[in-house]
Amino acid sequence: MRHADQGEASRLDGRNLRIGIVQARFNRALTDRVAVACRAELAALGVAADAVAHVQVPGALEIGVALAALAESDDFDALVAIGCVIRGETYHFELVANESGAAVTRVSLDHDVPIANAVLTCENEAQAAERAEDKGRDAARVAVEMANLLDDWS
Repeated sequence: MRHADQGEASRLDGRNLRIGIVQARFNRALTDRVAVACRAELAALGVAADAVAHVQVPGALEIGVALAALAESDDFDALVAIGCVIRGETYHFELVANESGAAVTRVSLDHDVPIANAVLTCENEAQAAERAEDKGRDAARVAVEMANLLDDWS
């Protein structure tokens, strides 16, 4: 067991971790960019390619149910939610952004599994494109660090 006072670098060791990714296909050109960056960063952190399960769902509102199914399998040390919600002219943006975020949090707390939330919620496509790769890399680091942190306490 690692000690809780270890530095950030030791918590970013992805060897022996199993990570599940749920990616929404809606705004796929953008979510693909997030997913590619996330998977590349997971590999750079030592997560083996065959230790990553990557599933796709229609949109951001479906991410929660897929995360719950992965969490219930007890096969993963951490999960990643990838999606992209861009503001439109109706209230739909708020509904999707709020409910997908709430679902990610609920699954994480209900199943005691860390989930890195990489669901972009942006005003326009340009903002989302500007953030895609950074969000993917950040999500990978969050997933690995939190998996190791929780392992420290188990």
